[in-house]
Amino acid sequence: MKETVLSQFREQIIEAGKQNQVLSIQGGNTKSWYGNPNQSPILSTKPYQGILDYQPEELVITACAGTPIAEIESTLAKNNQILPFEPPHFGEDATFGGVIAAGLAGPARISAGNLRDFVLGTRLMDGRGEDLSFGGKVMKNVAGYDVSRLLPGSLGTLALLLEASVKVLPKPAATASLRCKTGAANALKVLNEWAGQPLPLNASVWIGHAGDEGELTIRLAGAKAAVTSASQMIQDRLGATVLDDLEADLFWRNLREQQLSWFTQMPNHHALWRLSLPANCPVLEIPKDCSPAIMMEWHGQERWIQGPANQSTANVLQKLALQHGGHATCFRSLNADGFERFTRLESNPLTAGLEAVQKRLRHSFDPFGVFTTGRLP
Repeated sequence: MKETVLSQFREQIIEAGKQNQVLSIQGGNTKSWYGNPNQSPILSTKPYQGILDYQPEELVITACAGTPIAEIESTLAKNNQILPFEPPHFGEDATFGGVIAAGLAGPARISAGNLRDFVLGTRLMDGRGEDLSFGGKVMKNVAGYDVSRLLPGSLGTLALLLEASVKVLPKPAATASLRCKTGAANALKVLNEWAGQPLPLNASVWIGHAGDEGELTIRLAGAKAAVTSASQMIQDRLGATVLDDLEADLFWRNLREQQLSWFTQMPNHHALWRLSLPANCPVLEIPKDCSPAIMMEWHGQERWIQGPANQSTANVLQKLALQHGGHATCFRSLNADGFERFTRLESNPLTAGLEAVQKRLRHSFDPFGVFTTGRLP
């Protein structure tokens, strides 16, 4: 059955190359809004699903791209294991391949690492219809260029992901979430101070007005003794209160899925802008046209701003982020105005040299432009 599906993929890709046609790879269609819009014909990965290999003692799971991510997480939960990068689903139909192609990580990204860090091996089909495999099922098994790490965040513009092996981790022995009122500057100060100490900080988010008081929520995860000790220290230092477990679980899940009221009550004609910044970045002066309410995740390294969905705002925020050593992305927009959603490589002096490498890689994997949907600039 799977070989039949692979043959269909190959035929569709080869025919598209002959017809100079572009194909848009799609799993559960839960992230179609992410990246630049495109109207290309669909190549669906849904028919190619299933968990191929999972040995809990090895902390690795291998699955087909069309496998529902909920099925994978459910399987892991039965063995008290998790995907540590906590990927957002953005819908019940989210797939394993879609999660990897989007390359997004949730609140635990600051402590666990990026999704890309957990991809051990991949099987893909390139723009010629060739079936290729890279990496494997163990850490440090690649000599030379690790192609598997290119697929996370590629949004299906490089090749068709067929299968992937990712590292998983045991569920933390204990967790605790705490909340307090504090200003943005103080939140950044204590989080950066504690990040340099052996504390079980797992996630953090501050919500409020940049120049005013807001609400800081911190999640601890690790050994029970460490969580208990850190929890008491935070209560003493900030006057924080401990959240009920059910309330905490719902809060972090809604944060991951962007279902908190801060996200859902976005003003009309505004977009959700994401700024990725270095750890030592101070409180930013928010542009006047943007909403004064901001959100800071990952100890301040990821900041969310709601502002007009147009190129002018993109230019202002990209310049602001660049001044502080980061970059800006229009993460979500329902506005029809046409502007590029991601910062181009040549717009960032730190990565300008990567533009030529990117072009060569795209040509090597997709010489006929079958996957050049434009979702990435």
